[in-house]
Amino acid sequence: MILVTGANGFVGRHLCDELQYRNIPFRPVTRNGANATTAIGDISRTTDWSAALQGIETVVHLAARVHVMSETEADPLAAFRALNVEATVNLARQAQAAGVRRFVFVSSVKVNGERTGLGIAFKASDPPAPEDAYGQSKAEAEVQLLKLADETGLEVIIVRPPLVYGPGVGANFRLLMRWAASGLPSPFGLCQNKRSLIYVGNLVDLLIRAAKAEMPNERVFMASDKEDLSTADLFSRLARLQGRNGFNLPVPPALLHAMAVALGKRSYSDRLLSNLQVDIGKTVESLRWSPPFEVDDALKKTVLGLPSRE
Repeated sequence: MILVTGANGFVGRHLCDELQYRNIPFRPVTRNGANATTAIGDISRTTDWSAALQGIETVVHLAARVHVMSETEADPLAAFRALNVEATVNLARQAQAAGVRRFVFVSSVKVNGERTGLGIAFKASDPPAPEDAYGQSKAEAEVQLLKLADETGLEVIIVRPPLVYGPGVGANFRLLMRWAASGLPSPFGLCQNKRSLIYVGNLVDLLIRAAKAEMPNERVFMASDKEDLSTADLFSRLARLQGRNGFNLPVPPALLHAMAVALGKRSYSDRLLSNLQVDIGKTVESLRWSPPFEVDDALKKTVLGLPSRE
């Protein structure tokens, strides 16, 4: 049986739906036990997982702190560490003691960094270079989990996804979809960047593969759809799927970046204009996995809000 933490999150909901569809036994865990899940309360370094771990063979750990409550929080790294490192290690230690065989940890490409050179892709073997507290906390959790694996024999597999999209996606990807649906042009016509993304259906398939496959020699894996897109291409595809032309105005990226910085939106500029590519060669080879959904099909399902398997 698979224990799924963060079962009511974006990826967690899709994972649980797919496990149910495949008739794979699983136990979904949430803080308050909503929607027929197992209640665990607030997840911390003192959480008692003993009841939830009974009969569990594999843990897929999705629960994480992605944002701090306020950008002005005195010590954001401490806030991230509390859940992403300390609570994660607590769960892994209790899982190992309870006889759990494998621990699949969903980390982040932010462990590698925020951007790559054009045509250069992050690999799992690259030295970690996180640039924010969230990425730093994920990097620290990876180190602690691999140390625990070496000490105890617990099988640990770490997956580093980039931005995840799919039916029900929120935040910036949803805003981009709405922009594309409006019929208004984008200013990305001269933007020739490349970004790795992953469709939630592809990520879910990879997580199930990581949970069920024979333990590979490698333990850290990059994840993506395999086909990388420029921001202009992504905008155009989203627009066409919604019956719009998806025209991109030829505005120089340097000008867009300068305007974003002047408006205090540098982070948005980085995500829209910079390159961030990942190499999934080792993932494909070691886990014998390839993304089951092509990008165009994945974007269509996202726009229509379709379940990933339909």
